Amino acid sequence: MKLTHPWKIVSLLTCLVVLGGCSSSPDDDEIVIGNRGAEALYADAKNSLEIGNFNNAAQILSALDSRYPFGPLSHQVQLDLIYAYYKTGKTPEALATIDRFIRLNPNHSDIDYALYMRGLTNMDADKNLFQELAGIDRSDRDPSKSREAFSDFRRLLEKYPESKYAADAQKRMVYIKNRLAKYEIAIARFYMRREAYVAAANRGRYVLEYYPDTAMVEEALQIMIECYDTLGLEELKENAVKTLKLNYPDARIASGD
Repeated sequence: MKLTHPWKIVSLLTCLVVLGGCSSSPDDDEIVIGNRGAEALYADAKNSLEIGNFNNAAQILSALDSRYPFGPLSHQVQLDLIYAYYKTGKTPEALATIDRFIRLNPNHSDIDYALYMRGLTNMDADKNLFQELAGIDRSDRDPSKSREAFSDFRRLLEKYPESKYAADAQKRMVYIKNRLAKYEIAIARFYMRREAYVAAANRGRYVLEYYPDTAMVEEALQIMIECYDTLGLEELKENAVKTLKLNYPDARIASGD
């Protein structure tokens, strides 16, 4: 029988030890977290937040939230966890933590912050970083998250008008309204390309009714004029022309009038 050389046995054992160490590292991390006190772990989490290591902060804070749900640090842990989830783009986790915090602590002094973060989280979920970097306009993408964000900010302003987050929330609502108005215009243009002029005109009218203070009003009126002209609806067309000339005297009318 051929014997294995001793150096080969040593190499094999070394590999097994290394592999064993790698496979057990998650358990080791759990042991480290489990054997430390809440205050020490929270200090580590705060340090991670301060240096921008949000993934590590979220991991520690999540463990703290699970193991000490009613401790003296529990509320602050949850608020910091919301922020860590937001910064790491973990939208479902952030929203679930926010909703749980609001449900269990309806009278907490930081409810306004939770609502503000809910708006930020939904607003951020609507973005497409790669399209923005490439300069691609995708106004026609699903705006449901923007609508949720708008609702969150509106709720914040209605319930806590004196909140320190109110001014920024209001600015963000203006941005979101323009985003939603651009979506309606994009859909109207889509309908026009398919000669669905009634549907297109209705989208334009929707912008006038619900987003009258946005930059999309002029284009909405132009769409309405063109659609009504094509459909032979002269009275509706003339009303739209008058509105356009009154608000945008230098505007050129698409139909040529």
